[in-house]
Amino acid sequence: MTQKKRAEFELGGVSVKAGSRQTVDLPVSVLADHTPVSLSAHVIHGAKDGPTVFASAGVHGDEVIGVEILRRLLQFEGLNRLRGTLIVVPIVNTYGFLMHSRYLPDRRDLNRSFPGTSKGSLASRLANIFLEDLVSRCDFGIDLHSAAIHRTNLPQIRVSKGSKRLMELAEVFGPPVILTSGLREGSLRQAAQEKGVEVLLYEAGEGLRFDEMAVRAGVAGILRVLRHLNMVPAKGIAKPKEKPVFCSGSRWVRAPAGGLIRIFKREGDVVEKGETLAMVSDPFGEAEAELGAPMSGVIIGRAVLPVVNEGDAIFHIASVSSTQETEDTVEGLAQQLELDPLFDEDEII
Repeated sequence: MTQKKRAEFELGGVSVKAGSRQTVDLPVSVLADHTPVSLSAHVIHGAKDGPTVFASAGVHGDEVIGVEILRRLLQFEGLNRLRGTLIVVPIVNTYGFLMHSRYLPDRRDLNRSFPGTSKGSLASRLANIFLEDLVSRCDFGIDLHSAAIHRTNLPQIRVSKGSKRLMELAEVFGPPVILTSGLREGSLRQAAQEKGVEVLLYEAGEGLRFDEMAVRAGVAGILRVLRHLNMVPAKGIAKPKEKPVFCSGSRWVRAPAGGLIRIFKREGDVVEKGETLAMVSDPFGEAEAELGAPMSGVIIGRAVLPVVNEGDAIFHIASVSSTQETEDTVEGLAQQLELDPLFDEDEII
């Protein structure tokens, strides 16, 4: 019996045939100099039935790691045999991306502007287009982020509490750390959940910078999830050799004084309560203040600038049940990323 051919996928007036792929430009606005701005989505519409999934990056325009992750993802040969439909949006916030800025020209944060409205601010309109035209049509999504400028994050997945399916997919993704994180008002995750679409949030690396291990972890994680959903073949997709560390809470450690900071620990390091993380000195070397760990845990984010003000957030520490097991997990996953062959592995980033 011949299998019935899948219907075409309609987006923005464009029909994508089953078994094909195409980039679709959704008009957003026109700049003051008459340059059109679009939300560009690459649609891979598989020949066989399966879930509809979106993968997005660049909601914050300066978070370029996600853009590179999706560029590499689109080169994966297994996507030619995709089941279902994959919508890849490498740059959601084109304005911020071009200006190397987290925000839009109206100084609004796109990830605090959902669900948006077609008659609101520029951020609100863009949020509304992305949510209604793309996200709401999906069964599941993965949204890629990095730390803000002058900070860096250990690769991690953040999920909201209470969803067994999300937690299962987070573990399949295989990051060093899975952190439970509440839904923020106006965020994509919150708006998507209200539409019945669950979203994994990937955080890794630094704003306006590439980090090879963070990129590799992101590509590998997305492919694992797609494989788990039976959307792509298993060839070339390695399972994580260690189980992620689950963290139920975290806290920031702040600079006790302003000055020049000497950082002794970095993201991924496991620390014990009371351990010295950094020293802050004045420019004359006359006064020094020690920055100690207020709790045992793993460093999942930190500042990278050597100049700090009193009260600046320096280290983000997540609580863990066992520091030794966490250290083994982080080290094991890092080694796997270094040894496993991956796409564009010979590039120097």
